[in-house]
Amino acid sequence: MTLTASYSFGDKTFDKEWRFLCACAAPLLTASNFPISLAAELNWNVTLELATAHGVLNLLAARLKENGFQDIPAAARAELQSRTRAKNLFTLSLTAELFRVLDEFRQAGIAVIPVKGPVVSLLAYGDPGMRNYADLDFLVRQEEIPPANALMRKLQFQAGVPEQAVRAGKIPGEYQFTRPGTELIVELHTEDTLRYYPRPMRINDLFARQRRVPLDGKEIPALRLEDEFLFDCIHGTKDFWERLMWAADIAAMVARHPEFDWAMTRQAAKDVGARRMLHVALALAESLFGVLVPAPMAEEVRKDIAARSLVEQIETWMPLAGYAPPGLSNRARFRWKVAGGGLAGAAFLLRLSLSTTEEDWGAANEDRNSRLWEAVKRPFRLIRKYSQGS
Repeated sequence: MTLTASYSFGDKTFDKEWRFLCACAAPLLTASNFPISLAAELNWNVTLELATAHGVLNLLAARLKENGFQDIPAAARAELQSRTRAKNLFTLSLTAELFRVLDEFRQAGIAVIPVKGPVVSLLAYGDPGMRNYADLDFLVRQEEIPPANALMRKLQFQAGVPEQAVRAGKIPGEYQFTRPGTELIVELHTEDTLRYYPRPMRINDLFARQRRVPLDGKEIPALRLEDEFLFDCIHGTKDFWERLMWAADIAAMVARHPEFDWAMTRQAAKDVGARRMLHVALALAESLFGVLVPAPMAEEVRKDIAARSLVEQIETWMPLAGYAPPGLSNRARFRWKVAGGGLAGAAFLLRLSLSTTEEDWGAANEDRNSRLWEAVKRPFRLIRKYSQGS
């Protein structure tokens, strides 16, 4: 069975499978109280499709292995192992490419920091291969995009953003690069592309606080723990927390790192207007996986009634892995509320509605004078795109 958009919010067809996946992704659950008895009742075609869509295949496989694959049909076990083997081989290829890209950027004198992907897998699970990811993400300063774009082309990548758009200073959703004939994707993010920060990202602060972390026998640059955590909270919010993997990452990082500097995390979130996004992420980890909100944050998260309401809303659509996304009005209300509501939420929503991306540029992407017209057209494009189901 393959999930399709025909599923509606609140559909209980795969409720058991969903609860089982949440248990598999819970960082604090032990083998002794893991609900392995559910395994015999599951539709394993649905379970594997859900795990794939939510990016938690390796978490599922690891949890089942801990329990000796008890009550798992042989065919399901074989399919799971086949899928995880393919994922792991692809992950290894991405890691090799990560090292190559970092080395090339270093030699070119362009500062970049890997984010998400293998870094989060390492922070959350202690294993860069545990988390499923499909591309490589790097943080780079906007001023470095022209030489970075030229370097990626030199490395035989095909740019998703036309050269003339880069020269014109157009800002896409991200600077995406693909290698022809492969599934390899590299994305460069800047302080300008990360428009889902309610207030501008302080990228120079992030670079100043960067550190080195070990990855497969090498040391690579990484954001400070608290900065990566907040980055992932905002990323999950940007995509409406449609994947279980993103919430599992948050829960695992909280559970695995008691050394978190929560005062620093709180201040970093305040600086970019993302306090409620932080609250939602912590409350979601608690609701889905039983990972308690850390004591230094507990009282303010408890008092944020809007954050709890947003978590309840997220839990209505998360099981469907983006196959039945919220409609236009739900999206708008979510954006407004998660940015703090009131004038702050309205300003955030207005900026997102008028900040154009490559989907708005059309054929005139080299023309600086087209920006105003593109901004005017953007809200109407969004209405057409998301009006169904609103």
